[in-house]
Amino acid sequence: MTEAAARYRAHVAAVWAAQPADGAHDLGHLARVWTNARLIALDEPEVDWPVLEAAVWLHDLINLPKNSPDRARASRLSADAATEFLARDGFAPEKLPAVAHAIAAHSFSAQITPETIEARILQDADRLEALGAIGLARMFLISGRMGGGIVDMDDPMAQNRPLDDKSFALDHLEVKLLGLPATMQTRTGRLMAEERAEWMMSFRTRLLAEIS
Repeated sequence: MTEAAARYRAHVAAVWAAQPADGAHDLGHLARVWTNARLIALDEPEVDWPVLEAAVWLHDLINLPKNSPDRARASRLSADAATEFLARDGFAPEKLPAVAHAIAAHSFSAQITPETIEARILQDADRLEALGAIGLARMFLISGRMGGGIVDMDDPMAQNRPLDDKSFALDHLEVKLLGLPATMQTRTGRLMAEERAEWMMSFRTRLLAEIS
């Protein structure tokens, strides 16, 4: 970890200390997104590494619950808070807009098109956290926190009912997660996403076999 990343991490930890704990968006999440981002960036030319590093570590600085009415504004709020902190921290002023855009555009709910390579990498790296084994762990954690169950035992694949991922965690695969690979902005991110989505479908097959 670079000295700058250590400062970013410490600042996030301090801000989050005053917010409700969120196991799906913790320091481990930031570290994993940074790992994903570095893997993706190796295949992308002209990456501004200081911009990418700052955007990754600060992208969830303002972390709102999934069911918050202001959830769609969280990434913009994080972008504003991050640029304020970075300005005090001595970050290059001319690069602050690039950091702010990458953070604002990373969110699925914000619906902002990423216009820079750093923004595309961060969006992909963050969405990879919703896929694979870690994606399933986070999915069930969030569903349980919001009062949802694992699966509708009467109709687990929603063949005779509308999909309802607020009530049943497994529905979230079809509602959102299995569609994420098609939204990836980079070739490497898409390949990683497709592999993780395939694993999730294998898990669902096994789960359905166990409960049938």
